Amino acid sequence: MRFWKNGTPIFINIPSFRNMENKRGANSIKSWIKAFRLRTLPLALSSTITGSLIAVSKGNYKIQVIVLASITTLLLQVLSNLANDYGDAVKGVDNENRTGPARTVQSGEISAGEMKRAVIIAAIVSLISGMFLLYVSFGNHIKTALLFFAIGIGAIIAAIKYTVGKSAYGYHKAGDLFVFIFFGITGVAGIYYMNTLSISFDIFLPAISIGLFSVGVLNLNNMRDMDNDRISGKNTIASQLGWSKAKVYHYTLILTGWVSAFAYLFINYKSPYNFLFILTLPLFIKDLVAISKIKRKEALDPFLKKLAISTFLFSLLLGVGFVVSG
Repeated sequence: MRFWKNGTPIFINIPSFRNMENKRGANSIKSWIKAFRLRTLPLALSSTITGSLIAVSKGNYKIQVIVLASITTLLLQVLSNLANDYGDAVKGVDNENRTGPARTVQSGEISAGEMKRAVIIAAIVSLISGMFLLYVSFGNHIKTALLFFAIGIGAIIAAIKYTVGKSAYGYHKAGDLFVFIFFGITGVAGIYYMNTLSISFDIFLPAISIGLFSVGVLNLNNMRDMDNDRISGKNTIASQLGWSKAKVYHYTLILTGWVSAFAYLFINYKSPYNFLFILTLPLFIKDLVAISKIKRKEALDPFLKKLAISTFLFSLLLGVGFVVSG
């Protein structure tokens, strides 16, 4: 902008409205990406990958089911992340005493109203994606489709009710159980059934592995936040066990998950390729050793991402190993 003083032009730089809008828009996009918590998505995909690749190894699968299952799984995880951001913020659990990364509603980057609307939209989109998945999977098998529709509705409700509402189960030591069910048993065995339209007891072994590793990620999160959770009235298994026992609980989750995987290998062994998933074992051992030495709770934060990635690699190599061996 130019002004004149004593016949001399004076130039003043004032940012244009368009530039300010672009900057605000860019910041908003970054905030929503942050709210989606992309680092949690590989863990969410682990159950879908495991169930799908084991179905492929049986020679009985539908690529459309695998694609739609992956999309629906990611949408449900994003829904869970948004609901968790909203629920913990409005309950005051996300506050200045929290040791983990600042959440978007807590920090004011996204308003509670905006996040609530985003949760509703994510729930609707997840439901639509899930319905397409059921149609491709079951076609005219109405009874089976209705059963899985009920499971899908349960998954959506579970994603929201972890922290939202007066009866939020994440505040009453039930989070671990629900993660085990939906990330493990339902996730792996359900996707396997959608592909093959059959079930066998041994599919529950890798389902148990993925479920327990997923609970391990949640436990690390709860161990990191246990002090603030106690003060805020959020009762998790980790906060009830205490620091030392929560570590033992964590070791038990990971160890039991591996025992279950080895049991599946023993039952279904066909070739040395089936051992591929064992390549990830050093990653789990390395992190467990490091966690055993940690004394400051906030130092646990990087291990959430590490365990999520290790679980993703485990699921991928487990499935590929059985696909290659036929």
